[in-house]
Amino acid sequence: MSVSPDPSPASSGELPIIEACLDLIRWFVPLLQRLPRQHRFGLGDRLIGHLYHLLEQLVLARYARAKLPILEPLKAHIVVIQLQIRLLHQFQLIELQRYEHASRLITAIAKQHSGWLSQQLQQQPAELQHA
Repeated sequence: MSVSPDPSPASSGELPIIEACLDLIRWFVPLLQRLPRQHRFGLGDRLIGHLYHLLEQLVLARYARAKLPILEPLKAHIVVIQLQIRLLHQFQLIELQRYEHASRLITAIAKQHSGWLSQQLQQQPAELQHA
C-alpha cells in the first residue's frame, strides 16, 4: 500500500493564507525544536505557540460570519512573530539564509492577511465604517 503525498494547496480546499501558515509551521517547528535548551523553552516555545495560534485564528476567520473581529488583532500577532524570528537571527540561533526564508514566509502571510482584512473592511456597511 502506498502513501499518497500531502495534497497541494490547490487541491486541499484551504485558503492560500492558511496553506502559507501550514507551510511555515511545517518548515519552522522542527528547526525550533532543535534550539539550545535555554532558547527552546523560551523563545522557541513562544514562537511555536504564536504560529499555532495564528493558524487557529485564520481557520476560525475562514468559517466565521463576522471575520473582522478575528482578523483585526492578527496584524499585531503577525508583527510579534516577525520580531521573534528576527530575535532568533540576532541571537545567532538561525543562520542568515534560514532567517531570510522565514521572513519571506511570514511576510507573504502578512500581505495576504492585509488583503483579506482590506476586503472585509470594504464589505462592511458604510455606517459601520464611520462609527
